[in-house]
Amino acid sequence: MHSSQLRLLPDARPLVDRLGAAFFRGVPEVPGVYLLRDASDAVLYVGKARNLRRRLHSYRVANPEGMPRRRLRLLHLARRIEWEITSDESSAIARERVLLRELKPRFNRAGVWPGPSRHLGWRVSRGGLELAVNPPEPQEWNLHGPLGSGASRIRTICVRLLGCGWYPEGGTGTFPAGWLQGRLPTVVRLDPGPAGPGAPTVASWLSDLLEGRPEAMRAWLESGAFRLGSPFVRALLTADLDWMAERKLSGGNRPLTCDGGST
Repeated sequence: MHSSQLRLLPDARPLVDRLGAAFFRGVPEVPGVYLLRDASDAVLYVGKARNLRRRLHSYRVANPEGMPRRRLRLLHLARRIEWEITSDESSAIARERVLLRELKPRFNRAGVWPGPSRHLGWRVSRGGLELAVNPPEPQEWNLHGPLGSGASRIRTICVRLLGCGWYPEGGTGTFPAGWLQGRLPTVVRLDPGPAGPGAPTVASWLSDLLEGRPEAMRAWLESGAFRLGSPFVRALLTADLDWMAERKLSGGNRPLTCDGGST
């Protein structure tokens, strides 16, 4: 049929036919996770949502022209939908991760199998502080993890925080090309600023930050980088600190993501 022609038949609505329109109207508008099950009650798909009603409404119509075949198969195989309400989106992300590892649904691709083990390492060396992902000779490093795919992003954030803390007036302008975007060497070395705290002190603040205690790191930045840096630097560092705190509160070792989870 030509794309400009009107469709003579409406799109199929297999889940509405099975569950009824009232079912979708009754889904709460809250964060949570949801499971699609087949006729044998096996879990086909696990997803998360900031708003369960909005997310599950997207499953009402099976449009063969605008929808991947994999998703169409899922809609035609699903016989039941259930959900769990969570306190917030971060909790939904954490709960989804647990369910994916436990259930390994056939229509999920990401998050079903654990990724490679990755750790963030740091150590004080020759008066400076070095950071690396899966460092060589790990017995000589302090290690945090496993972190999976989040290790590189966490290292990038730590480098930004430490660099701006030690050089508050220059901020990110003191970084080599590419560092701000996360294009870092295998081992990153940062040296203390002329009047800043020494590497052992900052290393202890870094350890606290990774364990979900950002107070010392935030106070250090507020005394220098927040006061002397540009609005861009202040916003960037604030977002970094908040992201680290949210990551720890959610129990997550991977980067937090937005609402979603398309099949």
